Order: sequence, then C-alpha cells, then structure tokens
Amino acid sequence: MTKAMFLVLVVEDDAGIRGMLETLLGAQHYRVVAAENAARGVIEARNHRPDLVIVDLGLPDRDGLSLIRDIRRFAATPILVLSARTAEADKIAALDAGADDYVSKPFSTPELMARVRAALRRRVSSGERLPSLCFGPVRVDLAARTAHGPAGPLHLTPLEYRVLDCLARHAGMIVTQAELLREAWGAERAGDSRGLRTYVKMLRQKLEPDPRRPQYLITEPGVGYRLLPVDEDPGPSEPRG
Repeated sequence: MTKAMFLVLVVEDDAGIRGMLETLLGAQHYRVVAAENAARGVIEARNHRPDLVIVDLGLPDRDGLSLIRDIRRFAATPILVLSARTAEADKIAALDAGADDYVSKPFSTPELMARVRAALRRRVSSGERLPSLCFGPVRVDLAARTAHGPAGPLHLTPLEYRVLDCLARHAGMIVTQAELLREAWGAERAGDSRGLRTYVKMLRQKLEPDPRRPQYLITEPGVGYRLLPVDEDPGPSEPRG
C-alpha cells in the first residue's frame, strides 16, 4: 500500500499541535482527519475507519483513556498515544486500555514518524506472524523454530521462541510485561517480571551484536519491551538496557 492509501485520525485539543501533526503527516503523503475532543474522535473513527489513530490523553470533554476503550469496542485499529503525561503508570494505563504505542510530549519528529510507520506496518500485516527475523548476522526463523549465527546453529528454548514470537507480532510497538508474561508463560506466571527480565537478557546474549548495548530488543523501563525493526534507528532517546 502507498502512504496516500493510509488514513490517520488525529484526536488533539491543542490547535497548534493538531495543525502541526496534520502538516507532518500530510508532508509524508498520509491522508488526515482531525478531531478536537473525544466525542468528535469517536464519530470520526466510526465514520472514516482510519488506519491509525493518534490520541492525546488530556482531552477537554473526557480522558483519552475512555476514548481508547470506546474505539476498541468496534475497531482493532492501531492507536498511538501522544501525551505530555510521562509517568510509567500513565503509559501502562494507556497500553492496558488498548493503545499500541506511547510517545511522550515533547517529541522528536523522526521518532514520531518512525512509530507511525511501525503502527501502519502492523495494520497491514495484522494477524500474520513474521517468518524470520534478522539481528545483524543472526537469523531466526520463527516458523521453523531455528536460529543461525556466524558460527552456526544457535539454541533457543521454546520459551525464548514464544517471547520473540509475541514481540515480532507487535514489531516496533511496546509490548507490556503483563502481555508478554501472559502469552509466553500463561496466567499462572503473570507476576514473574524478574523471570521475564532473565529471559530477555539471555535472548540478548544470543542475538544482539553487543548485549550490553542492545539494538533490537529494547527495554521500555517499567512498562515492557519493544522489538525494533531492523530498518529503524533507535535514536538517542530510546531506552536501553
């Protein structure tokens, strides 16, 4: 699909930011519909069925979290939160409400547009599992459950493959610790964040060119993890470690 085939709904009450987003997205040849409050956002989401929704949490008529929940009742559209709220609790609440990603204000234009591209890739490939992943010279085939590096085959455990599979299905997006634990371990291990950190560390040891400075398996502190696509640069603002 070309960029001009994608429609982005922007729900933002600040006219200056709303106009800037319309200009940025329009310059990249996306079609844009804008709304200044949650009530209008729901109407536009129902009428236009956008490919991506960008939502501010501090809307004048009601909290953006309720808007996210409303949209989730009738659409699986990727939702990217753009908010001045930077606390971990706010990020987790937005992701738990149904958002796919979270960008804090003030934001950098390259980072925002990279997140937009990642969300739209997920829209196009929704429901599909990535057949293979490349981590520098290391290649992982998720379907065949095989991994190879410069020195030959690599051994990944079934649990490590499940963690990678979950991250790959949301490539470029934040996956919360709770979601990873639920999908990889099951409900009975929902609180084992220490175990999850251990497995992510082991994956980095096997897959990252420099495990101490991960390029692909990125930590979102206090929230979860993100599998960064190979064709994107994490930039200086991306959390590490």
